Amino acid sequence: MLEGFFGLLTAKGIVSKGDDRMSTCYIAADRFFLPEKVTGPGFLKIENGKFAGVSETPPASGMQVLDYRGYWVAPGLVDTHIHGFHNVDVMDNDSEGLNRMSEGLLSCGVTSFLATTLTASTEQLNEVVTMIGAHYQNVQGAKIKGIFLEGPFFTEKHKGAQNTNYFCDPNIAKLHGWQQLSRGLIRKIALAPERSGAEEFIAYAAKEGIAVALAHSDATYQQAKQAVEKGASIFVHTFNGMSPLHHREPGMVGAAMSLKNVFAELICDGHHVHPAAAKILMTARGCEEIVLVTDCMMAGGMPDGRYQLGEYPVIVKDGAARLESGSLAGSILQLKDAVKHVVNWGLATVEEAIKMASLIPARSVGIDDECGQIVAGFPADFIVLTPELDVAATFLDGVCRYGA
Repeated sequence: MLEGFFGLLTAKGIVSKGDDRMSTCYIAADRFFLPEKVTGPGFLKIENGKFAGVSETPPASGMQVLDYRGYWVAPGLVDTHIHGFHNVDVMDNDSEGLNRMSEGLLSCGVTSFLATTLTASTEQLNEVVTMIGAHYQNVQGAKIKGIFLEGPFFTEKHKGAQNTNYFCDPNIAKLHGWQQLSRGLIRKIALAPERSGAEEFIAYAAKEGIAVALAHSDATYQQAKQAVEKGASIFVHTFNGMSPLHHREPGMVGAAMSLKNVFAELICDGHHVHPAAAKILMTARGCEEIVLVTDCMMAGGMPDGRYQLGEYPVIVKDGAARLESGSLAGSILQLKDAVKHVVNWGLATVEEAIKMASLIPARSVGIDDECGQIVAGFPADFIVLTPELDVAATFLDGVCRYGA
């Protein structure tokens, strides 16, 4: 049926592989993943670099139509927790490296991301957020939609690959300073809710429109609950770096599974979380509150070998990044593969998986009014997928910037 549909269009000279830089063009594809439904076959209209609606009706003769019959069109993916890619670490404090990272992420289907820092000295974080704020609009690849400060307000028991020398209590003055230096780019900050002053800090950050996330913490269920009541709304890489679920003390994991109106991140690389544990969390929260992230470090997209995560040497082997102690140190996961994994593991439909890697991450940090969904008037940032969920092309502002 689809072959006949598109064959008729080709015979009429409507579908072609032409110049995708025209002010108006159409994308012909079998399926389109919209916020509330999946539709197709049909045509996605792109006008002046923005989405302008999907229709089953062929465009008028002579209009430019890009031929992706046999493929699916989905919103560009949004990674709200990513430290690096293509041998670049955000903490390198290098604007050229940040651009290389952004360009490399297009191959992962990512069109928007939060540049994610690590625990470090106040002085180093000052320099890094200043650099990002000054250069984020100059990157040529995936768009930097903000900064995620992962630390330094954590506790030692669940330190992960964070430097405990810089751990400290939440400090409103520091956050205010980082927000000024970054030109208002801080979108998300993580902390351990049991630290002194956490509740006041959370209330301040939430009032300023910064998403507060809970991470690297040995908090009790009650402490996590109080943090959420003050405005915290995200659990960072759920199950990892947090107090576990116990039937008499539900801990951070129990809070992530049961508290209302919060989002739970998941790293679905097959190393951080067992598929059965991911299924339990997804069942408890539902796909509308699960955020697929990568926590990817600089070795993403690179061969096995030795790399750095901030100040720590990391060994990458067999699909995992580990400290010399053997502890996991971020990941080398690509977001397109997280989508594929949750589908192949039988945890989500394709539609749900795409949503958990695009609209839901954007919604979790308040940027769903500009990315993460195919909606008329939004920048035309989207990906073309094979039915096997491989990325065939990535578009930014209606222009094809990556093709497999």
